[in-house]
Amino acid sequence: MSSRKKNVAKIDSSYMEQYDVYIERQKRKKKRLIRRLVLFSIVTMIIFGSMAGYHIKQRILHAEKLEQYEQLEKELAELKEEESNLNEEIELLNNEDYVLDIARTNYFFSKEGELIFTIPDEEPAY
Repeated sequence: MSSRKKNVAKIDSSYMEQYDVYIERQKRKKKRLIRRLVLFSIVTMIIFGSMAGYHIKQRILHAEKLEQYEQLEKELAELKEEESNLNEEIELLNNEDYVLDIARTNYFFSKEGELIFTIPDEEPAY
């Protein structure tokens, strides 16, 4: 039955013309609606994608800044410790006895009547 052509004659009346016009209008409305929905969904996807990309970039930037902050905090702690060591050394260098002690050990200065014997740090080879 589907292979045979349907031989149905169309009635030419004003009602059928109006009905055909109505059907065509409905098809155009449906086509426009589908086009609008597709356009809206594409715009929505573009907006969502750009927002997601921006969010990911911000998270990466935040992680980098946090890592840099932790590194700088560690460096600051090291520098503060070095500063305290240097301040302590300054205090010691202001002490005359300490300076004389350094001179006696490093530069072999001696007090009057004192003998200095240097002992090598390495063990004898025999």
